[in-house]
Parts: sequence; structure tokens; C-alpha cells
Amino acid sequence: MPDPQNKQYIGLMSGTSLDGVDGVLAEFAPDGTIRTIATAYLPFPPALREDLLKLQAPSENEIHLEALSANGLAHVYAACVTDLLANAGVTAESVHAVGAHGQTIRHRPESGYTWQTGNPALLAELTGIDVVADFRSRDIAAGGQGAPLVPAFHQAVFGNAEEVRVVANIGGIGNISVLDRCRGITGFDTGPGNVLMDAWISRHLGKPYDAGGAWAASGTEIPALLTEMMAEPYIALPPPKSTGRDLFHADWLAAKLTGYTAASPEDVQATLAAFTAESIAEAVAKHAANAAAVYVCGGGACNSHLMQRLQQSLDARKHQARVQSTDALRISPNHVEALAFAWLAHRFSERKAGNLPRVTGASGLRILGALYPA
Repeated sequence: MPDPQNKQYIGLMSGTSLDGVDGVLAEFAPDGTIRTIATAYLPFPPALREDLLKLQAPSENEIHLEALSANGLAHVYAACVTDLLANAGVTAESVHAVGAHGQTIRHRPESGYTWQTGNPALLAELTGIDVVADFRSRDIAAGGQGAPLVPAFHQAVFGNAEEVRVVANIGGIGNISVLDRCRGITGFDTGPGNVLMDAWISRHLGKPYDAGGAWAASGTEIPALLTEMMAEPYIALPPPKSTGRDLFHADWLAAKLTGYTAASPEDVQATLAAFTAESIAEAVAKHAANAAAVYVCGGGACNSHLMQRLQQSLDARKHQARVQSTDALRISPNHVEALAFAWLAHRFSERKAGNLPRVTGASGLRILGALYPA
């Protein structure tokens, strides 16, 4: 019989890669134990993905488009919840709350705001479950970056008293959490993850992503181009810092490629993979010199070429860390972020802080999220 003290939460995550929604149903025990009960994934309908991509930059009648996209996203989220409940064989009444990150369409902490669309009110109506959403705004209101929000969760599930670990999430954007009990937990966005590689292969081969990094592996890196990419000022900024498609987008890449019009597309892809690997390795070398391991989650963990290139980048810096996916810690790399938002919804329900001021730069600990009751 289930322990009545345990509570079930759903976490939903759709990230910068704009491929779809990952969902996790998890059980939280009073002693801090977290058990994954069910998982689900739903791809975005092509029209919704196209509209969400369009919203990444100012466009005509964008308020109307954003509202319709929020409704569409809520319906995909709700379908993911339905799949989770079916996969677990439970009813909506057994779930305490849904933690829904929403889809980031603007992230401008330097201007004092961030915006994740998703219509949580509609999601609560469709599912009959309380929804906790808008996790970033309170941290930004307190002077923080509003991101990354996962380092506290990473420490809770991946931290180890015997060694320093880095958790590298490689979604559309790359970010790391440095789990060091002696020096404290830190984390920040390192730069692009898959976002530029996905855009480049979509443009040239019409594919949504480079499966296994095979196309990048077929090319040859362009050292001078890689040097120019690594010279992007964001890479050298000290944390706290966060970024997104507001910086790393098609026009950014086009500007870098001005002097390389004769380069083959696969050589550019190889260089983009190297840029992601080098920017992460640089961050690890600077901020986690004594880390024993780098555990990778997100879509990048499925890119074998990128994983090998990251290990090479660390080896070149004479860094001891071994690179492996979070599978080694018994959590699938595709489920880590969704589980993090189930955890954040649980923290909200328990009225406990979800941010780490050292990570985001906020003026203090804050309870994150806004409640939309069913």
C-alpha cells in the first residue's frame, strides 16, 4: 500500500531545442527520497513548433500569436499528463500538483524580465490538477538571473560527499552545476548547447537535429572559426550569468561565418560541436578544477560525437574528469529536467526555497512559482 505521507508530482519541460515535451511522474517522500513512477514524451506539432520559433524574435501581431501558442502548448502539456497517468495507472486525484516550466520566448534578466508562455490556467482546467508555473520571475524580481534553476535539484539527487561532480545539461543551451559540498554549489549557462547545431543541420539537410553527431563527425573543424566563436564576450563573463536564443541565434552564426563562405556545411557543423564542447570544458576547468566527473543530461547526452569531443576538450586541459551521461547515476538524461520541475513544484507546495542565490545572483532565497488551482 502506498505511504500516505508520500506525495506525487508531475514535472513538464519543453526546452530551447523546441522539439517537444518531456514529462515525469514522481513520488516524494518526507525523507527526501524521490522515486520516478512514469515518464512520457510528446513531440510538438510542426505548426506549433514553427510558431514558437517565430516568437523567439519580435514579429507582427506577436501578442495574438503568443496567446494562441500558449493555448496550443497547454494542450500538448495536458496530453503528456494524460499519458503519464495512463502509464502509471493512477488518476489525476492522486497527483498533488504539476510543475510546468512553459516555453521560454524571451529571457532578458538584464532588463528585469523573463517570459515563459504556456497558459497554466488552461492546463489546470484541462487536467483537473493544480499547476505550479512561472518559476523564474520571483528570482528575477529579487535581482537574480532567473536561471539556471536546476543546481539545487542536481545537488539533491546527484550530490556526493566523497567527490566533486559537475552536471552538464546540454539542451538548446548548455549549463553546468558544480556540486562541491566544501566550496558550495554553483551553476550557470555556459553558452550554446544544441541550438546552433540544430539550426545548421535544419537549414542544410532539413533534419531537426544531428543524430549521434554523425554529420559533425563527417566534417573537419575550422580552428580559426572556433577561435572566433570562443571569443564571444559571453563565454568569458563571470557568473552569475544566463543566456538563450536571445544571443545565440541564426544572425549570430551568420555574422561569424562572414569570412568562411567557402567552408563546407559539415565542417561548420563540426566546428559548432567543438564550440559547445569547448565552452563547457572551459567553464568546468575554471570553476570545477577538482571535479571527478561530468555527468551529461539533455539531448546532448545522446550525441556520441559531442560527448567524445567534450572529453577531448577536458583532456586537452589536463582535467581529470570523466564524461558520462546521468544514466550512470540511474536517471535517464532525457528525464532530468522534467524531474527538476516536479521537484520545484514540490518545493513550492512545501513553501521551501527553490533558488540558490549564489547561482542566480538573487538577493536571497525565494519560493519559486505561482499556483493555478484546479
